[in-house]
Amino acid sequence: MSVSDPFADRLPVDSLTPDEAGAELARLAALIRRYDDAYYQMARPEVSDADYDALVRRNAAIEARFPDLALAHGPGRRLGAAPAEGFGKVRHRVPMLSLDNAFEEADVAEFVARVRRFLGLDGAAQVALVAEPKIDGLSIGLRYEKGCFVQGATRGDGGEGEDVTANLRTVAEVPARIEGAPAILEVRGEIYMKRAEFFALNARQEAAGDKPFANPRNAAAGSLRQIDPAVTAARPLRLFAYAPGELSEQVADSHWGFLDRLKGWGFPVNPLARRCAGLDEILAFYREIGDGRADLDYDIDGVVYKVDRLDWQARLGARDRSPRWAIAHKFPAEQVRTRLKAIHVSVGRTGVLTPWAELEPVTVGGVVVGRATLHNEDDIARKDIRAGDWVVVQRAGDVIPQVVGPVIDKPRGPEPYDLRRALIPPGGDHPVCPVCGSHAARAEGEAVWRCTGGLVCPAQIKERLLHFVSRDAFDIEGLGEKNVAFLWERGYVARPADIFRLAEKDRRNPLQKLENFDGWGRRSVEKLFAAIESRRTIALERLIYALGIRQVGEVTARRLARHYRTYESWRRAMAAAAAGDAESHGELVSVEDIGPIVAAEIEAFFGEDHNVEALDDLVGRLERIEDAEAVSAASAVSGKAVVFTGTLATMTRQEAKARAESLGARVVGSVSAKTDYVVAGSDPGSKATQAAKLGITVLTEAQWQALIDGGAP
Repeated sequence: MSVSDPFADRLPVDSLTPDEAGAELARLAALIRRYDDAYYQMARPEVSDADYDALVRRNAAIEARFPDLALAHGPGRRLGAAPAEGFGKVRHRVPMLSLDNAFEEADVAEFVARVRRFLGLDGAAQVALVAEPKIDGLSIGLRYEKGCFVQGATRGDGGEGEDVTANLRTVAEVPARIEGAPAILEVRGEIYMKRAEFFALNARQEAAGDKPFANPRNAAAGSLRQIDPAVTAARPLRLFAYAPGELSEQVADSHWGFLDRLKGWGFPVNPLARRCAGLDEILAFYREIGDGRADLDYDIDGVVYKVDRLDWQARLGARDRSPRWAIAHKFPAEQVRTRLKAIHVSVGRTGVLTPWAELEPVTVGGVVVGRATLHNEDDIARKDIRAGDWVVVQRAGDVIPQVVGPVIDKPRGPEPYDLRRALIPPGGDHPVCPVCGSHAARAEGEAVWRCTGGLVCPAQIKERLLHFVSRDAFDIEGLGEKNVAFLWERGYVARPADIFRLAEKDRRNPLQKLENFDGWGRRSVEKLFAAIESRRTIALERLIYALGIRQVGEVTARRLARHYRTYESWRRAMAAAAAGDAESHGELVSVEDIGPIVAAEIEAFFGEDHNVEALDDLVGRLERIEDAEAVSAASAVSGKAVVFTGTLATMTRQEAKARAESLGARVVGSVSAKTDYVVAGSDPGSKATQAAKLGITVLTEAQWQALIDGGAP
């Protein structure tokens, strides 16, 4: 599970350029989707709630500053994750929305004020709210027709979930039949597991030699997603019902009244829920629940406030992913004291060196904690955390332990911690990666140290290999995350060149080794080897991008390839620059958009012997590296800034960008006064409107084609 600062090396939102903002939104979208999949589909969260919330808030802040760059299917408009494979799909007739979060009392006060403003209420009008503990479980919808339970589904992505009807029928607290209900009634609720029952389940798991669950939420989610309902039936799952979904007729005029109807139908409703008169009462409820939280026999991570009147809920409506009439007030992390025994350094899969604390084991929020993150060098220095200190520890978002700071009234450790010095091995003179021994560096303006041995560092290699085989790099079909992990864990691949050795291990029977394992049939192995063989010829720009050099994305790789033209020329120039040749360094930083920071990353890569050896090994396994296409300096669009928007009819967006760049154009993601042309396909959206306002030439697809073909636009 990740323990790093999610923005340790990211620019502040208010300093981003439009191009940087576009790239950051794309990065955040991919990252949040991955964390959504881990949380909602696999019940294995990779980051804390706090870090996840920080990512979502950063995405929202960038979208607010650059509204034209907001992605149509970005995190601000998407809920959860797509339904997992293995279950049928259920389309929610009423979307299962998420909730906005409040972290301070001021956030809650603003929520209430916002409701009043939206409804146009005067100062005398009271806004009644229902406050309910926020259960840390799995959201589900239960559909009843004529009083019979007919279907149950997970939230999924909010629009479509997994059909887990058979499993929900095994949960004793889900009524099979109810009396006096409307013809169609959907009840929303949370499947959870009590703490004592969770600990007993884990004891049974360990006794059977099975892996224990990380926490009750994971246990509940994993138990409900069993293919065999008999497994679910053996797990102690419980239900709290709390909201309506689809209704054929109204059954109450208030949320409080609906909860009362639920109890009458036999649904378990949280007994701590309370109807409150306004802001002061809900905040008092929050403090009361927080004080008694440790004594509850189930996990909660906050309190949910809902406008009580259902007609007001209808008027308030919803945004893309959350209702305006409800908000979740999250709890701060629980804190305890313990002794910090030692400080160690771990290497993340992107090469970030993260210091962590070895602690005297202590129970935090029902979980025994023996280690905690220290984030980075600056955070340690700011808090003056030392080995030997008594420290305050909390579980961020109730998931990842972190050290808040030293206990001032306790004896201190003997000396301040120096991460740079800790990374220098005995007899050495510079910091190195503690895993692979490659040079460790901290770039100017960044808070983290990084390992430069990306192609060979065991801590990074799986992530590097996944990048190497990805669509915009070598694009090797059949090497997804599961298969790459399989091959690496069994020692078949340890660096990129090993991928091309797979079929060479035994030429007499190249399929023998993989066919010995489940899931690898003759046909699948043959297809994989054929895909690998087809990539022994690769374009220079794809090779450069595939190496995973930090700061070198697709665009930068393409510019490097087009500048140096051949692999030999590029390889020779990079080695010279890394060796300190001033002329080679000067040429490198002169390439468009490659300044000193990007050049330093490239030179650091080539300055590490391990990387150069791995690169030479790879190139020795390839048949041909295609020279880069020459850029036409005489084209009509050479040096012009071009924006593509809308759906193109005669080519894909990727093809259009590649063609424009081959003619010397700069393809950018947003419209500004520096834009020369906007090429608009169907449904062009706000970019075409912005271009018209700025007096920028807007071309149809046909006009663009005529321009680059040499005619008038």
